[in-house]
Amino acid sequence: MSKRSLNGVDFTAMVLAGAAQLHQHAEHVNSLNVFPVPDGDTGTNMNLTMTAGVTELKLHETPSIGQAATILSKGLLMGARGNSGVILSQLFRGFSRSASSRDELNAAQFAAALQQGVEAAYKAVVKPVEGTILTVAKEAAKHAVYYSRRTTDLTDLMGEVLKRAHEALAQTQEMLPVLKQVGVVDSGGQGLVYIYEGFYEYLQHGQATTSTAGNTTAHTSVSSAPSAVAVKTAPAIDVPVSAQAKLETEDIEFLYDMEFFINRTLGQAAQARFDEEQFRQALGVNGDSIIVIADDEVIKVHVHSRAPGEVLNLALQYGEITQIHILNMREQHRDLLSAGLDIAPPPELFADIPQQPIQTQAEAVPPAEEVAPYGIIAVSSGDGISEIFRSLGVDIILAGGQTMNPSTEDFVKAAESLAARHIYILPNNSNIVLAAQQARDLLEESKQITVIPSKSIPQGIAAAFAFQEDEEVDVNTANLNEALTHVKSGQVTLAVRDTNMDDMIIKQGNYIGIHNSKIVATDAELLHTCQQLLTAMVEDGQEVITVLTGSEADQQQTAALAEWIESTYPDAEVEIHDGGQPVYHYLFSVES
Repeated sequence: MSKRSLNGVDFTAMVLAGAAQLHQHAEHVNSLNVFPVPDGDTGTNMNLTMTAGVTELKLHETPSIGQAATILSKGLLMGARGNSGVILSQLFRGFSRSASSRDELNAAQFAAALQQGVEAAYKAVVKPVEGTILTVAKEAAKHAVYYSRRTTDLTDLMGEVLKRAHEALAQTQEMLPVLKQVGVVDSGGQGLVYIYEGFYEYLQHGQATTSTAGNTTAHTSVSSAPSAVAVKTAPAIDVPVSAQAKLETEDIEFLYDMEFFINRTLGQAAQARFDEEQFRQALGVNGDSIIVIADDEVIKVHVHSRAPGEVLNLALQYGEITQIHILNMREQHRDLLSAGLDIAPPPELFADIPQQPIQTQAEAVPPAEEVAPYGIIAVSSGDGISEIFRSLGVDIILAGGQTMNPSTEDFVKAAESLAARHIYILPNNSNIVLAAQQARDLLEESKQITVIPSKSIPQGIAAAFAFQEDEEVDVNTANLNEALTHVKSGQVTLAVRDTNMDDMIIKQGNYIGIHNSKIVATDAELLHTCQQLLTAMVEDGQEVITVLTGSEADQQQTAALAEWIESTYPDAEVEIHDGGQPVYHYLFSVES
C-alpha cells in the first residue's frame, strides 16, 4: 500500500516485523558462518540485539518517529552482542540521530536517515571490511538516497532498498574470496536483509510475513507478531563452581534480596522529586548490590538489604510500590547446602516482566581510600579458564565466547560495579572486542577504561600475566598490548559441514585445527589434527606450549598428546590445564 510518511507507530510496527523475520531465520544466519565450526552465532547475536531494541519500543509507544528511533537506538546500543550486533546498533544509532527532531519522515528523509546510519556504523569499525553487513547497508542506503529523488512513496522506496540489499548481499561472495570458496553469502548482511524484508512486508500489507514450520507462508499482524525474544539467557557473569560450598550461611550479611518497581504516577507521593544519588546512598546504609534504573514514570530497584521494611518505607516516598519480590538468601543457602548443591543461580524473578528502559547510571562514589588503582574484566568460557584468570588477579569474569557473546550492557554493569581508578577489559574473542569498546565509550565520562584487543583466550591469559599492580597506566597498557604479540593461538573442534577451504577438503564430522583464524589442519583422528596444528604453530621448539583441555577432551587422548609434544619438542616448556571450555576439544597457546 502507498505510504507518504512514517510516524512513530509505523516505525515501531516496521521494527517489530523486521525483528520477527530475523528471529524466524536466525538459525539460517548462523549456518552461514564461514568456518564449518559448531559455534556460528551471527544470527543469535543479531536476534538478541534486536530483542533489546524491540523490548524498549514495546514499553514506550510514541507517535513520534524521532522518539521511537531514539528509544530503539538505546535498547540496541546496550543489548548489542558480537560484532554484527554492535554494527546493527550503530546503523540505527545514526538513523536515530537523523530522525531525532522529526515526528514523521518522508521518503527523502528516511533515505537520509539510512545513509547517516551507514556513516555511524563505518566510524564504529576501526578497519571496515567490504563484503560484510557494512557493504549491504551502504549499497542499500546509497540506492535509497538515489531513488528517493524519484518517488515519494515509502513502500516503493523500501522495495527498492530491499532489492538493492539482496543484490549487494549476493555480491559479497565476489568481495570476500572465502565466501565464494565456501559457497555462502555474508551472515551479517543476510541478517540485515531479513530485517529489511520485515520492513517491506509491513509497508506492503500492514503485517509481517513469516515462514511456518511447514514451509508455508502466513501473514501475522504486527500487533501479535512474535517477539524476537527466544530464550531469556542467564546473566553473563561467571562464578566459581564451589562458591556456595565455601560460604557460611551466617556470613550473608545483607540477607534479603529485594526487587520491585516504584510507579511514580501513583500514590500520595506521586511525582515527588527523585534524587537518584541520594536514594542510592540511603539504600547503601543497610544494603549492597544496589541497582536503580529510573525514568519519569517508573523506578526499578534491586538491593540486598538487612532492613527490608526501611527500604520499602524509603521507596514509598516516591510513589506506589508494585511487583515486590523478597527472598531470604540465608534460607536459600541452607536449602542449597542441604540438597548437596554447590551452587544454583537465584530464579529470574522478572522473567515475565518487560525489561525497564536501560539507563547508564553512575554508582555512588566510594571513599577515595576504598578505590583500587586497577580493576580487570575478562571474558572466559569454561570453569578452568575462569579459575586461571582469577589466579592472575582478574576481578570480574564474564561468561562468553563464540557460543554466547556478552552484551554491551554486560560490560557496562561489570565496569560500574568496580571501584577502580582504571579498568582493563580483556574481550578474548575477536567477535567481542566491539561490544567492549562500545561499553568503554558509553562510560567515558565516569570510568577510565582501556580495552586490550585480545582475540583469544591464550592472548587474554598472556595479557593478564603481564599486568603489574604497581606500574603506571601507560606502562601497563603497553605491556598488556605487547603480550598479545608474543602468543600464537590454536583450537581444535569438529567440522559441522563438508566444505573446501584453501585447497583443504574438509568433511563433516572430522576434526579441524584453526590457527590465526585459518584452518590449517583436518583429520578424522583428533590426535593427528592436534599434531598437524601444533606443527604449524611451533617454530624453534623452545617456546612455552600450553594446552587447555575442553569439556569433551578425553584423558587418554590428552595423555597421548602430552607424550607426543614432549617427545617432539624436548626443549619446550609444556603446561597442560583443565580449561573446561565447550565446543573446542583443545585450545593451544605457543608463546615465545
